[in-house]
Amino acid sequence: MKPRLPYVLLVGAAVVILALSCVLLSRSRRSPGCDPQPRTKEEPGSTSQSLVFADLSPAELAQVVRYLQGHLGLRLVDAARAKPSDNCIASVELQVPAKAEALRFLDGAGARPPREALAVLYFGAQAEPNVTEYVVGPLPLPGYHRDVTVRRYGGKVPYHRRPTLGSEYEQVGAFLKTVAFAAAPTFLKEVLEYDSTNVVFEGAAPHGFQSGDRKSWFALFQNVSGFFVHPVGLEVLVDHSSLDVSRWAVSRVFYNGQYYRDMVQLESAYVQGRISVEKVRRAPRDGDFSSMKPRAPPAALFPLQYEAQGPRYRVRSNHVLYQAWSFAFGMSVSTGLRLFDVRHKGERVAYEISVQEAMSVYGSNCPAGMSTRYMDGSFGIGRYTSPLVRGVDCPYAATYVDVHFLAHSQVPRGTKGAICIFEQNLGSPLRRHYSNLQSLYYGGLVNSALVLRSIATVGNYDYVWDFIFYQNGAIEGKVQATGYSSSSFLHGDGLRYGNRVWERTLGTIHTHFINYKVDLDVGGVKNSLVAHDMAFEMVRAPWNPEQQIERPRLTKKVLDTEDQAAFRLQAKMPRYLYFAANSKNKWGHQRGYRIQVTSSAGDHVPEASSMERAISWARYQLAVTRRKEEEPTSTSIYNQNDPWTPTVAFADFINNETITNEDLVAWITAGFLHIPHSEDIPNTVTVGNSVGFLLRPYNYYDLDPSIYSHDGVFFTSEQDFTACEVNPLACLPQTASCLPNFPPFTYEGFQNMSRL
Repeated sequence: MKPRLPYVLLVGAAVVILALSCVLLSRSRRSPGCDPQPRTKEEPGSTSQSLVFADLSPAELAQVVRYLQGHLGLRLVDAARAKPSDNCIASVELQVPAKAEALRFLDGAGARPPREALAVLYFGAQAEPNVTEYVVGPLPLPGYHRDVTVRRYGGKVPYHRRPTLGSEYEQVGAFLKTVAFAAAPTFLKEVLEYDSTNVVFEGAAPHGFQSGDRKSWFALFQNVSGFFVHPVGLEVLVDHSSLDVSRWAVSRVFYNGQYYRDMVQLESAYVQGRISVEKVRRAPRDGDFSSMKPRAPPAALFPLQYEAQGPRYRVRSNHVLYQAWSFAFGMSVSTGLRLFDVRHKGERVAYEISVQEAMSVYGSNCPAGMSTRYMDGSFGIGRYTSPLVRGVDCPYAATYVDVHFLAHSQVPRGTKGAICIFEQNLGSPLRRHYSNLQSLYYGGLVNSALVLRSIATVGNYDYVWDFIFYQNGAIEGKVQATGYSSSSFLHGDGLRYGNRVWERTLGTIHTHFINYKVDLDVGGVKNSLVAHDMAFEMVRAPWNPEQQIERPRLTKKVLDTEDQAAFRLQAKMPRYLYFAANSKNKWGHQRGYRIQVTSSAGDHVPEASSMERAISWARYQLAVTRRKEEEPTSTSIYNQNDPWTPTVAFADFINNETITNEDLVAWITAGFLHIPHSEDIPNTVTVGNSVGFLLRPYNYYDLDPSIYSHDGVFFTSEQDFTACEVNPLACLPQTASCLPNFPPFTYEGFQNMSRL
C-alpha cells in the first residue's frame, strides 16, 4: 500500500490546485475593475459662464502684485517680513462682479464682466498710516486700479484696525523671548524650566479694550503636540501699538491668579518667596494625554465608499453638475467656501450662498481667556483651509480640488486638495413606503446627495464646512466643529468657567456662532417673505354641536418690513418661513423656498457691551433684508481689532425698509454652546457639534422632483422583484461587484510649511 501514497498525495494536490484555481477565477469574474458609465450631460456654456466667479489663479495673483509694485509709486515690503512701519500687500483675491452685471451675462443679456481683483494694502510708512482697498483690473493684464475704501466704509480704515499679520505675531514672539523674558530669568528657569524652545504663545483678540488699542494678552503653553491644553499659568499683556518695534512693552503680567506690573516685579516677588508656585509637570514632546496618536493598533478596515460605475457628477474648473443641480464655487481668503449661480432643473434658486463669519466668545478667570472674542474671518477662514486627508476628511475616492491664495505674503500659495466633492449614500431612504393594505407594494428612493466640503483649521479649532445637494431640491449648509478646546490654567474659582480636564487644565466655556449669507432668487430676483405656522381653534363638531374639537389650522402672514423679518436669537420664529416668488405652481400656491435653521446657540453678548455692535449679526437667528451692493457682507475683517468702532455694523442693515417684491437676502446665524469636558481630551469630536440650515422647496414644484430620479425602486407583490428590469437592486451582484481603482495615498500638507 505504501507505494501508492505518493500517487494519492499527487491526486489530492491536483484537486486542491483545481479548487483554488476555480475560486480565483470565480473571484476574478465577480470582481473586475469598476467601469465608469457616461457622465451627466453638461449644459452648453455653463462652465465658461461660471468662471466669472472663479478664484484668481497663481498667475493672476502674481500679475496683481507686479502691477501694484509698479504703479503705486511707493516701496512695498513683502508682508511675510514686513514691520508695522512698512507698506505691504496684505491680501489679494477675486473682486466678485456686481450682481446685476453678472446676471445679465449669465442670462445671455450682457457682456462678460471684467475680471478684477480686490487688494488690501497696509500703509504703515505713510504720514497717516491706514489700510486701503484697491480694485485692480482687468485681468489677466491689469491696466487700472481704483481706491474703493471710502466708498465701502465711508472713510479710510484706521491703521490700528488692520488684521494682524503672521510677521507681527513673529515679532511679538521675538519680543517676549529676547526682551520681556530677559527680566525674569530665575522665575522662568526654576518654575517653567524655560530653555527658549519649550513654550509657545497663544494670543487673545481683540487687541485691547477700547478703540485705538493694540494690546494683547499672550498665554504661555508647553511646546508639545496639542499645546492648547497645556497651559503653564503665565500670561503677559504686550503693548504692541507702536509702529516702532523697539518701543513695545509689557503692560501687565499674570501668574497663577496674581497680577504683576511687569516681568521685573514678577521676578522680584519670586526671588523674595512671595509667589504661590504651581509647577506644571513637564510633558513629553508628543503631548502625552493630548496626543492624537491612536491608543489601539489597526484592526479590521472601516467601511469604504466607492462609485461602482464612476462618479455621477462632473467638475470642470469651478463648475459642478450633478443630476438636476449645477453651481459655481469659490474660496474667499477671509470667509472661506462660497457658492454662486445655484440652479435646480436649469432654474436659478440662489445667486449666492456663502459663509460670513465664525465667532467664539470665551469665559475664564485668566485674562487671556476672559478677553477672547475670536472673529475668524479676520484671521482668514479661507486662508487657513487645510489639505484634506483621503479616507478620513472625505471619502477616499472623492474628487479633490486645489486652491490658491495670496495673503500675508507677496507670493501666491497653494493648498493641495483643499476642497473635496463627492456623492454620498447617506444609508437611509430619502422617502419610502411599504404598503400592506389593499395593494401590496414597496416604493423608495435611496438618499444619495452631493457634498462640497472644505475644512479650515483656525488656531485650535477645525471647522468642517459642507454644502449638500439633495435629490428633492433641498440644499443644506452645515458646519461641524472639531480640533482642540482652548484652555486656561486651573486656579481659584476656575470651575465657575468650565470643567477640569487634566491636572492643571481648565476647559473654558465658550460659544460658537456661524453666520451665512443666503441670496435666494426664487422664480426670479424679486421675492417676498411669507410666514406660515399653526394655531389651534375651538369648534363645535358640525355633526354634533354638543361635541367640541380642537383642530390645528394654518396661519399666514406676509412680512412687509426688515424689522418684522429680524428674529432675535432666542425668540420664537415662525416654523415655515419662505421666500415667495411672483409665480404660482399648478395648484395655485406661490412658489417658494423655505429656510429652516438648525441651531442650539448659547446666549449672545449683551447689547450693552461696548463691542456688541461689531458682532450684531449674532443678535438674530434670521434676518431678511433688501439686497444692496453696498452691504455685501454682515461683518468686516477690521471688526476684530476695533470692535468698539466697527467698520461694518450689521444692525445698521435693518432699518425697516419694505421687503415685499424686492431682491432679498437672508442672513442666517447658527451656533452652539460648548462647555469642554473630559471627553474633549485629546480633542473635540464632531458628534453633536453640528449646526447649519436647510433650504427646502415649498410649493416650488407641482410634486416632489425626486420622483424623476433614476435611483427609484418600486415593485409589487405580483412582480418578480428578483428581475433586473423590475428592480435595479437585484442587479447589484453584477453591476456593483467590482474592485474600485483607488489612487495611491498621497498627502502634501507638510510640504513648504511656514508660519501662516
